[in-house]
Amino acid sequence: MEQTSNKREQAKLNLPGWLTSILQVYLAAVLPLLLVLVNARLLMTGAFLRWEYNRPWLPDDPFGFTREDRLEYAPPALAYLFNNEEIDYLGDMTFPNGDPLYNERELSHMVDVKVVTKGLSRSGYSAIGIWIVCGVLLYLSDRQKLRTGLLSGSLLTAGLIVAGLIAVVTSFRWLFTQFHAMFFTGDTWLFPTSDTLIRLFPERFWTDAFALMFGGALLEAAVLGVIMWRLEKKKGRSE
Repeated sequence: MEQTSNKREQAKLNLPGWLTSILQVYLAAVLPLLLVLVNARLLMTGAFLRWEYNRPWLPDDPFGFTREDRLEYAPPALAYLFNNEEIDYLGDMTFPNGDPLYNERELSHMVDVKVVTKGLSRSGYSAIGIWIVCGVLLYLSDRQKLRTGLLSGSLLTAGLIVAGLIAVVTSFRWLFTQFHAMFFTGDTWLFPTSDTLIRLFPERFWTDAFALMFGGALLEAAVLGVIMWRLEKKKGRSE
């Protein structure tokens, strides 16, 4: 057993303590953001649209969109955010009578949303890549700090997510306003209820999306935290 332990020590990647501490802090601090971004991306899919539009509590469109209409018109709006098409991709869409599906204000907003979405995606992918590298380096050099970093990150995530869920339940409109104020100028994201974007994506749609995004991150953090806590406890008993 002692010989095996010595071999493991020799196989360890020797990093200075200050560097492993930085890796540990990054691992913990970035975890909440990564979980939220990953969940947000999972919600920006046709699967979520189908699930949401089939919920009985989603309000009907007072201007006449049926569930089938929403399922026809919403996926292209979502696809536009990730494809390489110009805004004509949405601008050329029409109602059955030939009228444009979106007005100029809506199209301008969708251009802004696409810029934000692609920027967040690039930043998210970079953060995930760095996070994985940090995790691998800690795994090879100091697994104690790896476990502690992940446990700390899960606790930090839980605290932030609980606050986020409380905000969704008690102050969703304030949260929604602040979210848009971070990325968009003035009132460019506000539309009459008769506009297509609001008819496709009413407030309840966003309430559900935010709740699932935060709730999923809370569940994921809880599972990760329990796993790390059990590993810490097991490690403590073996020493």
